[in-house]
Amino acid sequence: MSLTRLGGIATAGRRALTVSTLCATLALAVPALAATDAAVPDGPLVDAAWLAKNLDNPKVRVFEVSVDPGVYERGHIPGAVNISWHSDLVDPVKRDIVSAEAFETLLEKAGVDKDTTIILYGDNNNWFAAWGGWVFNQYGLGERVKLLDGGRKYWEKQALPLDTKAPSYAKTDITLPPAKPELRARLVNVLEVVDGKKGAVIVDIRSADEFSGKLFAPEGSKELSIRAGHVPGAKNVTWSKAVDAETGKFKSKEELKKLYAEAGVDGSKPIIVYCRIGERSSHTWYALSRILGYDVKNYDGSWTEYGNSVGVPVVNLAGTVWQGK
Repeated sequence: MSLTRLGGIATAGRRALTVSTLCATLALAVPALAATDAAVPDGPLVDAAWLAKNLDNPKVRVFEVSVDPGVYERGHIPGAVNISWHSDLVDPVKRDIVSAEAFETLLEKAGVDKDTTIILYGDNNNWFAAWGGWVFNQYGLGERVKLLDGGRKYWEKQALPLDTKAPSYAKTDITLPPAKPELRARLVNVLEVVDGKKGAVIVDIRSADEFSGKLFAPEGSKELSIRAGHVPGAKNVTWSKAVDAETGKFKSKEELKKLYAEAGVDGSKPIIVYCRIGERSSHTWYALSRILGYDVKNYDGSWTEYGNSVGVPVVNLAGTVWQGK
């Protein structure tokens, strides 16, 4: 055999080895890539297992919205950006949600772009994370926003990683889609239902004692009204009944439908939910609107607006009278 022929065989062999090595390398790399770039689950929730695999996914941004101060600093999901609900999600002067301009700045600093999937979580069974979810939905981000089912409670229960380092991301340039004011109820909308001018179901998601008028507000609350009780005709389904007490996860769709249907809330009519300042009712809004698909508005003025309004009708079953303290 000629040297030319032998050289051709040797070259072909080297090429075959190179291709073989490359294929083997890709075979090892693809599963690793899939583990950090898994398809985003459909629906308004993601589970802890999926998020744990996607902490390094550049198309996923995690935000913590907790009610208790210092929780984030003591340890948070790696890469999560802290949102302070009482300053980042509200207007600093008037009583209102954050402006579109300030909200865009918040998102840009966190590195959110036009195709980022946004995951929200927090303490207390995602109480204020759901409030954040409602604000994000107000600004048209809708299907891109998901709650981590179970929030901090379930993440910690599974002994998943926590970090104390605040992340830093490259600033982006984002333009918010059209807002959705139809997700929000105003006092006038509530009064239209009370007066019989509009057909809707009003759901008071506060505790039974707040609903009856026995309590003006939960212990330690600073935002108060000078009248106790509830909006006439309102149904009372405490917000926390929508979650499993052990895990903090939302109950199944079937369980949620049954829970609210037993109170006369079945999605056949538009729904308005309220609480004291609109945060607990955001959790119920998330359950009824995002999970069950009902037509729901959150009345974020809630009882601190309604119970302080002059001349509006109130039902006070307990007969409690405000004593000025």
